[in-house]
Amino acid sequence: MAESSERGERRMRPAPLIFEPSEAASDPDHFFDLESIEDPRELLARATELTHAFQAAADRALEYQALAAAQLADPRRFDRLTTADIAARAEWSEDYARKMVEFGRDLLRAPEQ
Repeated sequence: MAESSERGERRMRPAPLIFEPSEAASDPDHFFDLESIEDPRELLARATELTHAFQAAADRALEYQALAAAQLADPRRFDRLTTADIAARAEWSEDYARKMVEFGRDLLRAPEQ
């Protein structure tokens, strides 16, 4: 059964990221072994898989940022932070911090899917 919601579609698992050994990571020309792929079809396919995987990871991280911002701004917390404080910690503008707090609150209110 396929999920039709946008949130459900973002949660699909893309190709796994393969972690590189530290010696490979220290080589600036080395990137997930893409430089060793000679077939352009295979290179396009693997690079596309990595693009989707990194985008999915960035999307998930953004949601977690928003959740944390909403929790930190919760007026029920005795140690709550202002949006200015959240913006300073995350290196955001205060306007963006406000938007992230609201996005996080929306995520917290949304039923689990």
